[in-house]
Amino acid sequence: MNLSSIHNIYFIGIGGIGMSALARYFKLQGAAVYGYDRTETELTKALVAEGMAIHYEDDVNQIPENIDLVVYTPAVPADHSELSWFRDQGYPVKKRAEVLGIISRAKRCIAIAGTHGKTTTSTMTSHLLRSCGIDATAFVGGISGNLSSNFAQGTSDWVVVEADEYDRSFLHLHPEIAVINSVDADHLDIYGSEAEVRASYTQFASQLKPGGRLLLEQGVDIQVDNALRFGPGAKNFEPVNIRMENGFSVFDLLENNGETSHTLFTGLKLPYPGLHNVKNATAAIAATIMAGGDKDSIPAALEVFKGVKRRFETIYKSDDVVYIDDYAHHPAELNAAISAARDMYPGKKLTAVFQPHLFTRTRDFANEFAKALDKLDACVLLPIYPARELPMEGVNSEMLLNKMTLKNKQLLNAEQLLTEIKNDGVSGVLMTMGAGDIDKLIEPIKNLLNSKKQ
Repeated sequence: MNLSSIHNIYFIGIGGIGMSALARYFKLQGAAVYGYDRTETELTKALVAEGMAIHYEDDVNQIPENIDLVVYTPAVPADHSELSWFRDQGYPVKKRAEVLGIISRAKRCIAIAGTHGKTTTSTMTSHLLRSCGIDATAFVGGISGNLSSNFAQGTSDWVVVEADEYDRSFLHLHPEIAVINSVDADHLDIYGSEAEVRASYTQFASQLKPGGRLLLEQGVDIQVDNALRFGPGAKNFEPVNIRMENGFSVFDLLENNGETSHTLFTGLKLPYPGLHNVKNATAAIAATIMAGGDKDSIPAALEVFKGVKRRFETIYKSDDVVYIDDYAHHPAELNAAISAARDMYPGKKLTAVFQPHLFTRTRDFANEFAKALDKLDACVLLPIYPARELPMEGVNSEMLLNKMTLKNKQLLNAEQLLTEIKNDGVSGVLMTMGAGDIDKLIEPIKNLLNSKKQ
């Protein structure tokens, strides 16, 4: 398909983070962009302000004429009436991942994959490249603090894309540089088993362009040849002397090559805590160097990395309370976020509000979720956010609560949570975590904390 011939494009699920980045790309190419989503959000409001037409009812009568291409996300139900209508009428209909694959094939692609860390790593890689002399186009899975968007149009022949494993979407990509920074089991409703998850990552790794390079996190066990390893103890790119100083993760970075080793950088400063973020930074630095970025510009660029919205994002801070919001929705991500909070605020009481995401994920990892949440000082569970799923008998937040050994735990709805914060206040560190609509609580909680301060 010749994407330059697309003049009118329609997105079903335009408010998704990956879909909206594609919508922004086509708008900048001069196309008229239309779309549907279930609910109005800050992101859809931003898209409308940028000149896109969006409606919020599944209504074929609101579809404009002369659409050249329809793009949908696999999160949209198969019986969605607009999607069915387009198919019945014979319109060209493609998944988001397929369109992203077509765009990236025309460029030199850096694809960032992994069960966890891909959004932060792709955002960091985009920022480093653009700070180091390579004006890369970027499609990332979150709102970058440095880009103020999930999309950036570059003038170079490089593009950075987040390679999403859901629905095997990343198999549409054929990168020149690929990063895989974790291969934990997830999306078992799609894959069925951890073995199938690993097989899919192995296939992704095999799709490198001839002469391409694979960066594989130390400890990730998939069957690939000639991968460059990164992370603590890795044989190629190894962060050492890792410590926290004045709110920064500080580390040196070695480049090892067989028998020899030399220091690439000393005293690198990353304004985010947690070993997982040091690993993400190591991968981003390695990818930037491989793409030909100016090595000398990396330290200064890393130090001013502004992170990603909803990735360990500090929402409120006073002498008594710190409020952090995080997208964590898998047990490994909960462990990383909790560990990072302990690193940055040692000795402070740590309370988290967690909204489980999907009945299947909650069922598949119930014991692991309970163990992760038991590392808190206090925990509030919200009801499960179902997303695309129907309820499952016996799978609910109460089930998780009963598996936890933590004494200070409770199950509340959103309204009850806000009432408790209003009446009883918060001390120490408060975190909200989850991938559902828990982000709707951010502003109300922030406002309550501000009102308590006055």
